[in-house]
Amino acid sequence: FGEKDIIKTLQLTPGVKSAGDGNAGFYVRGGAIDQNLILLDEAPVYNASHLLGFFSFFNSDALKDVTLYKGTMPAEFGGRGSSVLDIKMKDGNNKKFNASGGLGVISSRLTLEGPIQKDEGSFILSARRTYADLFSKLSKKESIRGTKLYFYDLNAKANYRLSEKDRLFLSGYFGRDVLGLSGFGLDWGNYTGTLRWNHLFSDRLFSNTSVIVSKYDYQFGIGVTGFDFKVKAAIDDINLKQDFTFFPNAQNTIKFGLNFINHTFQPTSLDAGEFSSFKDSKTEQRFAYEGGAYVQNDWKISDRWGLQYGLRYSFFDYHGKGTAYTFDEAGIKTSEKFYKKGESIKFYGGLEPRLGLKFQMDESSSIKGSVSRNMQFMHLLTNATTASPTDLWVPSSNNVKPQIIDQVSVGYFRNFSDNMFEASVETYYKSLQNQIDYRNGADLTFNAEYEGALTYGKGIAYGAEFFLKKNKGRLTGWVGYTLSRSLRKFEAINKGDFYPAKQDRIHDLSIVAIYKLRQKLTVSATWVFYTGDASTFPSGKYTVAGVQTPYYTERNAYRFPNYHRLDLGVTLLGKQRKTFESSWNFSVFNAYARENAYSISFRENEDDRSKTEAVQTTLFSIIPAVTYNFKFK
Repeated sequence: FGEKDIIKTLQLTPGVKSAGDGNAGFYVRGGAIDQNLILLDEAPVYNASHLLGFFSFFNSDALKDVTLYKGTMPAEFGGRGSSVLDIKMKDGNNKKFNASGGLGVISSRLTLEGPIQKDEGSFILSARRTYADLFSKLSKKESIRGTKLYFYDLNAKANYRLSEKDRLFLSGYFGRDVLGLSGFGLDWGNYTGTLRWNHLFSDRLFSNTSVIVSKYDYQFGIGVTGFDFKVKAAIDDINLKQDFTFFPNAQNTIKFGLNFINHTFQPTSLDAGEFSSFKDSKTEQRFAYEGGAYVQNDWKISDRWGLQYGLRYSFFDYHGKGTAYTFDEAGIKTSEKFYKKGESIKFYGGLEPRLGLKFQMDESSSIKGSVSRNMQFMHLLTNATTASPTDLWVPSSNNVKPQIIDQVSVGYFRNFSDNMFEASVETYYKSLQNQIDYRNGADLTFNAEYEGALTYGKGIAYGAEFFLKKNKGRLTGWVGYTLSRSLRKFEAINKGDFYPAKQDRIHDLSIVAIYKLRQKLTVSATWVFYTGDASTFPSGKYTVAGVQTPYYTERNAYRFPNYHRLDLGVTLLGKQRKTFESSWNFSVFNAYARENAYSISFRENEDDRSKTEAVQTTLFSIIPAVTYNFKFK
């Protein structure tokens, strides 16, 4: 659609998998969506999608640097089990003012940057919005005129050099999605802010002090005035971070620091109309402190050997004010107790060792291996076949233990033909403790005591990742393939046997090709294929008192149809001048109109009620787009 999208690009690399059309987030090495820590200028982002995953919330015009850790993450990061996506925003141009952007049929964007004071400070403002709702207002049909379908986001950052040794940064992100149709409304949004102070104590010691705020909230409602209801939920964070980097000599780089986060959870609240069949309901707020301290050393042992080793201590304190319930293994409530404000309900803590080793075999090839342990105190609960913005973030508690993920990986990496090609093969194995899932038949409708509907188990994930990339020449691109499994085991599900996790993708293949036809004309194509998601479908049905009820057997024993899609693009450069440059992008999403399944439901056959038929819902068919991109230098 004429835009760079870092999330979509990462999903075309081995080990990183799309959650599917209409789904927020992504999977990394068999982990769930909530096991990815996404940071924007150090601030955590809890839902990184627009339009139900059609766009990521990252406006690439505002981004400077993106790093994904899918193996052993550095000890400075904690709180998630599978990966860290560390994103840094641009600082802005401190020499002169410039503007860039794009005008498209789906969305438009504009970025402004320039100096606050030349060579001393700078700023950047980057905004983006879709406008399908503006066109719907022109419709003759009243139902369509009332449709809402858009998102917007704003990235802002400023920095200023206070002295030769001090620099101050202030950045923020504000974004929201709004969907509304025929009495149904859904909107969600992320807000982040980071104030960071860099201080240079000496040539060997560097300090980074940050105050970070982050908020994610959603609300959805159904009905007309008087008969309506609205559900809301939110999570607020305040984070204090202190990091140091010390260079004792040319062979070692030592990092150490600590951080402290104050979490406030509003799981769900229900506001019902006067004549609604629902009643007002508000789940008590939940509170937690999360923090950690770490130390890590990057040691260049020799020209061939490199070692990164570190240790992190993480803790999580779940505390009042409110009532805490205790449930037994069968999900039956056994006790409840009221806690005063700030009173600790449950405290968790543990060590997370990290170790990575690299051996440089020669100038063009190397072997890397790593082992790590990660603890995760935050959990995303969903019982649907597809992820959505209304999935529930909950903390570890007296009932919910923190997840513990141990991973070992080893890989071979090689460049050849004067770096024209790069190739790698990497294998991994994960052990996952304290995994969470819903019990069979769990009642989840505005359930304030949702912890009683949960069950706990373990999991494993393993796989092999293959990657081949061509970097030079008129034809560039890559092929990425992952062969993997992700399995879970719960005593209360499937008779205690292993079963596929929703994100169990046996095969995942991406092919990307970019061909430069002429100096100003480039064509591109992307083809993706992956095994359909594991899902739970009814195996039969039974009738009681004339009412038909579906009969379910094993969890995730069935699969969606395999997913595949071809996207095409053409980029035509305009005149490239000293002060101005432009380009046109023409693209087609899903070029051969593959009807990939978003959801599958079951219903009685209209002609024969004794028969049940499966009905597939598809979100996106062919979608063409045209975008005009420009930049004033």
